[in-house]
Amino acid sequence: MKPKRSAKPKPKPKPKPMPLSVVILAAGQGKRMNSRLPKVLQPLAGRPLLRHVLDAARQLKPAGLHVVHGHGGEAVRAAIGDNGIRWVQQAQQLGTGHAVMQAMPQIPDDHLVLVLYGDVPLLAATTLQELVALADARTMALLTVRLADPTGYGRILRDARGQVKAIVEQGDATAAQRRISEGNTGVMVVEARRLRGWLNKLRNHNVQGEYYLTDIVAMAVKDRVAVRAQIAASEPEVLGVNDRRQLAQLESVLRTRRAEAAMLAGATLADPARFEQRGELVLGRDVFIDINVVFEGRVELGDGVRIGPGCVLRDMKVGADTRVFANCVLEESAIGAGCHVGPFARLRPGAALADGVHIGNFVEVKNSRIGKGSKANHLTYLGDSDVGEKVNVGAGTITCNYDGANKDRTVIGDGAFIGSGNMLVAPVTIGENATTAAGSTITREAPPGKLTVARARQVTIEGWQRPVKRERK
Repeated sequence: MKPKRSAKPKPKPKPKPMPLSVVILAAGQGKRMNSRLPKVLQPLAGRPLLRHVLDAARQLKPAGLHVVHGHGGEAVRAAIGDNGIRWVQQAQQLGTGHAVMQAMPQIPDDHLVLVLYGDVPLLAATTLQELVALADARTMALLTVRLADPTGYGRILRDARGQVKAIVEQGDATAAQRRISEGNTGVMVVEARRLRGWLNKLRNHNVQGEYYLTDIVAMAVKDRVAVRAQIAASEPEVLGVNDRRQLAQLESVLRTRRAEAAMLAGATLADPARFEQRGELVLGRDVFIDINVVFEGRVELGDGVRIGPGCVLRDMKVGADTRVFANCVLEESAIGAGCHVGPFARLRPGAALADGVHIGNFVEVKNSRIGKGSKANHLTYLGDSDVGEKVNVGAGTITCNYDGANKDRTVIGDGAFIGSGNMLVAPVTIGENATTAAGSTITREAPPGKLTVARARQVTIEGWQRPVKRERK
């Protein structure tokens, strides 16, 4: 008889992750910016500093998102909006500990609290996820950084075993402590119940007369709560912004990051140092981007697109194998495949170019649909228009779409030929395969397949003399 096998012990169930509340401190005035804008609204890559922090925080899917505001709070709220944010006012700026206190009444005891800063915009969501994973009800997680020059940072004090025991601020540090290169980023994760108790014990007996959030680290050690430090992968990731020099430094860091990402996605950059991405960029394969091109909002570039130097693209979709020549400004529009645009062309909101369209130098298109294979190659304005397929629009043509009060549409049928220097006074229709003579002012329908001429009769005045200037006495 075979012996019975002993039952395997059941694995212990993994503890349920604690809900996360994020507190972003954004109350600083930022006097060193020398600006009317609150510091957290200063633009980095075309977007407010605070919005970069919010984007990273939202990737953690927190149960609560709290922003502590102070100086210019109404302007901050108006610029950012209330999209899932719980706004908390810090009427007096009495330090980081005091700022976190303002948010705590809204946070349940069983949450983890992640503290971030509205002027530290380059923290990666992956870094924050790793930090949050270190924390639980019995463990505080702290983000630190190795600094070439730690001046201005709180220093991380460790015991003989290398465990974090406290943080000392620059102004309160001894000469020996100031030589420590490991600095505090201020970013931490703490259980809300413990955090609430420690915040209530804070005192402002320091050089600045402020309630330092960092003082809770020593309290945690005293209460035998483990303090686990995660050292940031790089110094730029945790850099804050206090003046415009530092803002420019972070612009350079972010520009390099985004240029590298674009090249890894398959784009060729003529000069990565002169590449400006100020939003979301979706790239096909074999895209070429020349120098000094600026991308704003969401821009999609299809396979084989080539963008010439000095262009600005804002909220654009560009089809495969399209060429955008130098110095074009394109916004809130869509371009089909195989098009040519520019140089010096402008697409305004609502322009839609079908495949194979040519929009040439000094041509402006606004709120208009341009059909497949149509061309407007020189010095033309097409506004509020519906242009059919294989239409040729001559140089100097203008759709007169605005009468000073209302806007009307111009409709041009397939195969039409619009002569140079035409004024098309909307509302007006040009029929299929119609031709309008150069210099015409079209105010009524031009019939399909016919030549329409609408210009004054040429007259030569005999005996006319050009005026001459009077001699001054």
